[in-house]
Amino acid sequence: MNISYNWLKEYLPFDMQPDEVAAALTSTGLETGSVDEVQPVRGGLEGLVIGEVLTCTAHPNSDHLHLTTVDAGSGEPLRIVCGAPNVAAGQKVIVATVGTTLYSDGEKFTIKRSKIRGEESFGMICAEDEIGLGTDHSGIIVLPAEAKTGMPAREYYGIESDYVLEVDITPNRVDATSHYGVARDLAAWLTQAGRPAVLRRPSADAFRIDSPAPAVTVEVANREACLRYSGLTVRGVTVKESPAWLKNRLQTIGLRPINNVVDITNFILHELGQPLHAFDAARIRGGRVVVRTMPEGTKFVTLDGVERTLTGEDLMICSAEEPMCIAGVFGGLDSGVTEQTTDVFLESACFHPAWVRRTARRFGLNTDASFRFERGLDPNQTVYVLKRAALLVKELAGGEITGDVQDFYPEEVKPYPVDITYRKIHTLVGKEIPAETVKRILASLEMEIVSETAEGLSLRVPVYRMDVRREVDVIEEILRIYGYNHVEVDEHLRSTLSYRMPADHSYRLENLISEQLCGAGFHEIINNSQTRLAYYDGLTTYPAANAVQLLNPLSADLNAMRRTLLFGGLQSIAYNINHKNRNLRFFEFGNCYTFHAEKQTQEEPLSGYREEYRLGLWMCGRRVENSWAHANEDASVYELKACVQHILTRLGVDWRKISENVISDDVYASGLQLKTASGRLPGTLGIVDRKLLKRMDIGEEVCYAELSWNTLMEEIRNARVVFSEIARYPEVKRDLALLLDRDVLFRSVEKIAFESERKLLKRVELFDVYEGAHLPPDKKSYAVSFYLQDGSRTLTDPQIDRIMQKIQAALEQKLNARLR
Repeated sequence: MNISYNWLKEYLPFDMQPDEVAAALTSTGLETGSVDEVQPVRGGLEGLVIGEVLTCTAHPNSDHLHLTTVDAGSGEPLRIVCGAPNVAAGQKVIVATVGTTLYSDGEKFTIKRSKIRGEESFGMICAEDEIGLGTDHSGIIVLPAEAKTGMPAREYYGIESDYVLEVDITPNRVDATSHYGVARDLAAWLTQAGRPAVLRRPSADAFRIDSPAPAVTVEVANREACLRYSGLTVRGVTVKESPAWLKNRLQTIGLRPINNVVDITNFILHELGQPLHAFDAARIRGGRVVVRTMPEGTKFVTLDGVERTLTGEDLMICSAEEPMCIAGVFGGLDSGVTEQTTDVFLESACFHPAWVRRTARRFGLNTDASFRFERGLDPNQTVYVLKRAALLVKELAGGEITGDVQDFYPEEVKPYPVDITYRKIHTLVGKEIPAETVKRILASLEMEIVSETAEGLSLRVPVYRMDVRREVDVIEEILRIYGYNHVEVDEHLRSTLSYRMPADHSYRLENLISEQLCGAGFHEIINNSQTRLAYYDGLTTYPAANAVQLLNPLSADLNAMRRTLLFGGLQSIAYNINHKNRNLRFFEFGNCYTFHAEKQTQEEPLSGYREEYRLGLWMCGRRVENSWAHANEDASVYELKACVQHILTRLGVDWRKISENVISDDVYASGLQLKTASGRLPGTLGIVDRKLLKRMDIGEEVCYAELSWNTLMEEIRNARVVFSEIARYPEVKRDLALLLDRDVLFRSVEKIAFESERKLLKRVELFDVYEGAHLPPDKKSYAVSFYLQDGSRTLTDPQIDRIMQKIQAALEQKLNARLR
């Protein structure tokens, strides 16, 4: 936000330089990024003086030029050739002496001693467009006779340089989004620094109703969205160009002047932080303003000429017949003030922040007004600001204030009561601040001390400080004015040696698995934990009823907390596929949220909510593509299963003790539910159901796994991952071709094999599956390799045979397997 140095001094006289002001504001939390000099007229009229034309004769070598002598107050008159048709002896004019730099039409040029048609010229008599005071080039500027010869033009026109301070406003400091608000903080800083500080609030005491004639009335139909609405009618105004002082104020902070009435509303917005809106009263049909919502689908054309479609949640300022303005966001095309306007209705209101924020986001609008309304404004100042605006309108546009002030304010907002203790202040600040200093700072921040004890204070915090409602908030305010730099650092460091907590262990393993996945060709993604509730409509695996819904969502696409990582990843996949990137490996760590109303109690309202940290993996496209050494190969769910196996193994989970249950639901077309030996359910994996993929506009097969990181951390709490030396003795491989029932899984074969030989059997691998001709219709063939190894000696053939016979017998008994 831009703050004018000169404008700031109107509310708080001080003798600090701009850089000193910037440093003081930064120390109070209003970080000032830059300080730039601004000149209302480019060049600041440097080198221009008032001169008197002593003589004026025709140029001997030209039919339109004149030879003049001009007294510029420097002693000897200057000889100047002038081509203006209106130059004459006896005039007071603006003279640019030799060496003066002028700016015209964006170009820069310097006045030099020169010869024009054979006659020497030692300066230039200026027109208004040549020095940046206007656009007229029909003749030179002729000043009143009383203008003092030799006076600098800068002094005559009252031109002074200003400085613009770029202040970064944090979201909680809406009270500082104005010059008066910044002056209020600076006054508190000056008071604490022991320097004089007299804050001058603009007065509205001169406000009077000029005529009791009927005026525009106000009706508020939506009381939830409109906390307070104040309005006033001014009749008989003259809409015209603003005076120079007002235009300079706005231009200095980067605003474009429009007309006197609109400029007043912008001026007060940046003076006091309260947005105003001026309506042409003649266009308020029925002479009545109604604050309400419009039917879904209503069309409305805003001030920028764009037709927008309203929803039932967009608060509108309407006449008796039609909408005129999007409340707190943007005006309408046909209801604003123009040069033909004679009667004005001024609006000063306080709208609910959530309503304004949702509407602004929905239409992609970010205005000075919405910026402030979204953060919450003080409803107690709307009438005062309205009166201030009405007085300025009368001063600059004339007219009469007609009828009573219209003011809807059903529930007055009172100052916030807060109790603080000196002990708490000392504990949090780390230094004992004297009680008198604390009270002085609180008074400078306009926090009223209601009562006082030896232990602490009872306060009333002003309503405009929306962010100060707790004891710690008040202490933070005290500290920022007292000065963070005034809290000394002790020479002795007192600390406790840290030890590793479960969260540290979890974070270390998270990084370890992330590196493992990146090494396997995966890319990490990070999605918003807020998602669209509609994704869960109709799902039984993740019912929408168990989603955590937001009370004030930014949009319909972000109206709930995610229940699973799945949909965020599918969005990323769809985006990449649309950008011709089809071979994808993604992973994401993130929280998922669930709500169970039946678990919620009045004593513990949060007991129905659950947050769980999870790991999601997505895989689609081809595993190998365009390789000279390998044919194209699609990614498969078996590759994803191998990734999950590697993750669990690396964490210390014995994969051989994991059981698998086949699942098929509205998330997986075909999938597995994993279960540990302790009965925990660490996650699922499988092929995503095509109906879900179609909803996400994905036409390719996607494999997905979701693991509960919290469950895995519980499972491996006492697990240790250790290395072992490479065995000195060779391993032995034996293959079996097994005829099995079609519904038997390889996992069952592997499990029975390890149960049969726990010591010497190291691994079991499936290298071929056959179903078809020469086999019964309900059978399939597995070709399985069994790897045996003894770490202390070489296995003998009789040993190997005994082990293989034992494994074969177990398979025959438990799975009805037969050798082919």
